[in-house]
Formats: sequence, structure tokens, C-alpha cells
Amino acid sequence: MVREDLYITVPSFFKCPISLDVMKSPVSLCTGVTYDRSSIQRWLDNGNNTCPATMQVLQSKEIVPNRTLQRLIQIWSDSVRERVNSAESQADNSVPSQDRLVEIIRGMEIQTEKRLDSLSKIVCFAEESEENRKFLAKIDGFVPMLVRFLDNADGGVSVSVEFLDHVVRVLDLVLSKFEDCELLKNLMLKGQGNCLDSMLLVLQQGSTDSRIGSSRVLQSIAIDAESKLLIAGKEGLMSELLKLITPDKDPALIEAGLSCLISISIPRRIKIKLAQQGVIKIFSKLLSESNSSLSITEKVLKLIETVSSCKEGRSEICEDPVCVPAILQKVLKVSSMATEHAVTILWSVCYLFRDQMAQEAVTKANGLTKILLLMQSNCTPAVRQMSADLLKIFRVNSKSCLSCYDTKTTHIMPF
Repeated sequence: MVREDLYITVPSFFKCPISLDVMKSPVSLCTGVTYDRSSIQRWLDNGNNTCPATMQVLQSKEIVPNRTLQRLIQIWSDSVRERVNSAESQADNSVPSQDRLVEIIRGMEIQTEKRLDSLSKIVCFAEESEENRKFLAKIDGFVPMLVRFLDNADGGVSVSVEFLDHVVRVLDLVLSKFEDCELLKNLMLKGQGNCLDSMLLVLQQGSTDSRIGSSRVLQSIAIDAESKLLIAGKEGLMSELLKLITPDKDPALIEAGLSCLISISIPRRIKIKLAQQGVIKIFSKLLSESNSSLSITEKVLKLIETVSSCKEGRSEICEDPVCVPAILQKVLKVSSMATEHAVTILWSVCYLFRDQMAQEAVTKANGLTKILLLMQSNCTPAVRQMSADLLKIFRVNSKSCLSCYDTKTTHIMPF
């Protein structure tokens, strides 16, 4: 179907009086009339000595290039070409109907050379509405087909990063509507692990959207100990996830990376690996950032709490000069969840495992005051009990000033 707004009106003075086509090389005769060079040259070569438009006898057959008109025609031609390309691009990027989408998906199995274009159309369709994403997720065999594309990539050698980028984006968009996470996990983690190779390549070289998508997909398939270990055991993958959460990255990217790390960091082996890769220093920087969002702060504290349950993690927390003071800054006035994570970390290193360095760090950072204020706030019973345990530790510490607080701070309100 031809779009009405693509009909082109050609200015009359751009047309050659002989051929009536747009002039490519306009030249003027001595009569002042301009023609296309090839047309007027043919007229003169045939023995004519008159001006075709005026029929005046030519005093000279010399032709002079009309540079001004040629430039005007060029500007006009460029604008028309840009308009046509824009219209074609809009047509290519238009959201297909559901019936058309099914045809596109069926054709992807056969027409391998058009897969990237087809994936672009599917991305547009999925991004338009939740209903479209639900429709895609319910198409029989669609999600397994996407996984096959990842699995057949052979570590990204035989397909482009752009293609994998689109596959991951589509997969991420339909994940929330795809109910069988167990099937997805089995499809992606079976065999030689080429899917993880593809996900790693996207994390390394993909766009911001696809790296966020890759993190979410990995999070969705980390549903048991085996899958968590397989993901974390993929060489280079953990390192790439840690690169996503540095303070200079996009907040959405940081949050996706943190969520993925939370989902895979439950096994002890992975906690130790995180600690050994210097994750505590990264977390300390994120906590120290004044513009970190509430969600990012809560996720960072959750991960520190997770890592603090292993000896290697506690050692990193206590040896980092920034970590404990940064945690204390989040004990109050952030959120109840952040408070619980922060107090649990302090309770773990100071009370449960009696680390002297951590205790001294809490004292130097005026942590006792914060704990006392917290106990007078509307905190949960669990937080109140852990705070009381912490006070017991500092009560017997000769360097502590707690005796002063016992009688002089009962009136202090938390905020």
C-alpha cells in the first residue's frame, strides 16, 4: 500500500523542458532557457539551431552550466530522499499485528538471514504492552526457540553480538509472563553451556538494555543450588556481574546486577568467591554514594549480610576501613529493611563472631549512640534483640563510654 504523504511534487523549473524529467546536469543556452545537458546536446547534435522552448534561432550553440539551479536540485533531492527513508524506517519499525507476528516467528526457523530484522519487530511488539508480552509468552515453542538461538551461538563465534543482544532483550521482556521457570532453567543450563557463553558475551559487549536483560534472565534461572553453582562457576561471568555494579554505572544496570548476585550467592562456595573477588570494596563505595537509591542501598546491605555469614566475608568487612562506618550510616533513616540488614551485619561480626576490629570500628564511628537510638525507635523485635546483644558486647568493653549513656540517654528520641 502506497502512503499518500509519499507522493512527490516536483517544482516545474527543476524539470527539463525536453524530457520533462528532473535535470541531473542543468545547462543554459544563450536564450536563457535551462535544459538537462543530455537532452539539449541530443537536440543540437541532430542539426537543430533553435531553442526548443522559444524556437528562437540560436546566435551561439554554447551551453553554460547552471550551478545555482544544480545546487537547488541537489538540496531538494536530498530532502526528498531523507523523507522517503524516514517513512520507510517508520514502516519497518511499526508494531506488527498478532497474526503477522506469528508469521514472523514461524519464518525465523527457515529464513536465517532475516532473523535480526524479525527480532527487531518482535522487540517493538513486546515493548508496546503487557498484553503483547503475555501473547508472546504463550506462543508454543517461542521461548525454547530463543534459547536455541543462544545455545547455537557457540560462545558468540558464529553470530553477531547484535543478534544475541536482541535475543536476550526479547527473552527478558517475556520472562515475567512465562510461567515455567523450571523449563527455562533446564533449557539454558543443559548440554555444553553455550547459553552461558552467549550471556557472558552480552554482559561483556551488549547494550545497556541487553546487559540488564541478561542479568534478569540469569536471576530467573537461578532457582536451586545446582543452577546457582553452574552460573557462578562459569568462568568470567561473576567478574562481569561485578563490573555492572560499580558506582559509575547506570542505576538500572547496578540494580539488575545486584539482584542477580543476590539470587546466586546463597551457596557458601559462591559467598567465598565473592569475598575473594573484592566485592566488599565495591559495596562500600556504593553505600558511601550519597545519591544511591533506596533499592540499591537495600540490595547492597542484603549482599553484605550474605557475605558476612562466611569467614572470608567477615574478614573483608572488618579489614575494609570504609565498610563498617558506611553500614552504620544506614542503620537509621533509610528503611526498615535497610535497618534490619545493617544491624544483622553488625550483630554477625561484632556479637556472633566477636571480631575485635569490627567492634573498634563501631565504637570509633559513634555506633553506640545509633544503637541506643534504634532501640528507642519503632524497630522490629528481631532488630531490638540484636541491638540489645550488641550493647552487651560494648558494655564489657573497657574502651567504651557506654556507662555514660546508661543514665543520660533514656530520653533521646530516635529522630
